Amino acid sequence: MRQLFRTVLRDYTTLIMLLLLAAVLSVATLGSQYPTGAEAGKQIAAILAGDLAPGAGVLIVVRPLPDDRLLAAELERQLSANGFRIVRTVIGEPADAGQALRDAQARGQSLAAIAGTDATAKWPVFDNLAERFPPWGEIRMVQPQSYLWPNFLKRDNLLNIANQIAVIAIVAIGMTLVIIGGGIDLSVGSLIALAAVVCAVLVRDVFGGPQAGTLGLLAAGLGAIGLAALVGALTGTLVAYARVQPFIVTLALLSIARGWGYLQSGGATISQIPPSIKWLGSGANLLGIPNAVVLMIGLYILADLAMKRTVFGRHLYAVGGNEQAARLCGIPVQRILLLTYVLSGAFAGLGGVILCSQFQSGSPNYGRGYELGVIAAVVVGGTSLSGGSGRMFGTLQGALLIAVVQNGMNLKGLGSYSQEVVLGGVILIAALLDRAKVRWLGGRG
Repeated sequence: MRQLFRTVLRDYTTLIMLLLLAAVLSVATLGSQYPTGAEAGKQIAAILAGDLAPGAGVLIVVRPLPDDRLLAAELERQLSANGFRIVRTVIGEPADAGQALRDAQARGQSLAAIAGTDATAKWPVFDNLAERFPPWGEIRMVQPQSYLWPNFLKRDNLLNIANQIAVIAIVAIGMTLVIIGGGIDLSVGSLIALAAVVCAVLVRDVFGGPQAGTLGLLAAGLGAIGLAALVGALTGTLVAYARVQPFIVTLALLSIARGWGYLQSGGATISQIPPSIKWLGSGANLLGIPNAVVLMIGLYILADLAMKRTVFGRHLYAVGGNEQAARLCGIPVQRILLLTYVLSGAFAGLGGVILCSQFQSGSPNYGRGYELGVIAAVVVGGTSLSGGSGRMFGTLQGALLIAVVQNGMNLKGLGSYSQEVVLGGVILIAALLDRAKVRWLGGRG
């Protein structure tokens, strides 16, 4: 039992916290939900078929939204098949619905029911219809039936959480490597901005701007990632060979990279980029999963395999655990440390390219404060700030935990300043848990 407790404490603390938080938010955001799209149209048609006789007149009223249009199309098909008379289908605003009612009255059409969504059923234009249109008598308002479900667990919200955290989670892969090796990288936020600006500049000035093709966009992205990796190589050289403290080096590079981004862009946002670039950052596959999320998951699988199954991974744990002992064992400590910073820079560059894709632009203001979120994800995920201990999927869990915290605060209406306070508290708690695990487990965990 003691060994089981130690294992759970070492490997699953973040996952348990994530599940508990998800459960709390599920209860806190429980509310009435309504079917949407074609499913809602089928449900409304079934209600009308049970309550009204064939031939009854039905006015369909929906908003100009994709799901509402699907509802209207399916409802039209179902009502026509069941012999109902569709007075009119309104896809618009309350004023359009009011005009449709007046037109139906002017033409002498009978109206038995108005069908639409839960939102359109609340429009004031449908108040007191019996008094305003006495010849029609009582008119039924029909909408999809509600059911209880947490807003937090809605599919769109969960996908939004995953998509919002994708950049921080990807950059956190490189940060995990650096921290396991006993270092820190404060420059990742500025490298994100520099990579986004360089990618945008290359597209604009080299590969045709708004007319750039797929190969041009790919080359621009790779160029931006390569530049960020070179900056990481500079950082690694100063840390591993010149023996400068990583905190000082990366703090200096934070300022240099941000300033370089401003110089490259002239302080302005570069937007001469074709819409096709949004495929990576905002596109989705056939299952509706964002491409950035698919990329994030794939990179974590590869990084986890690299840490567990390669010589580099074993050497990195050894270096972070005891650099002097690793050197005496013949491990190329300097090369290992250099490579971690190169990879950290490359992942930060990839994060910048993804942001450039999401916003279809490059700006030197991108990535501000991201280093805080990235380090928080790594630490909350169980990677020891002392080095030598950590898991890739723990970092992913940490990133998701932070995203869930932020999403929960958004759902409850907390402001951005309050969110910063909470995020700082999460980092502090994670650091305390890290020290507690070292003490309780008698080592690094």
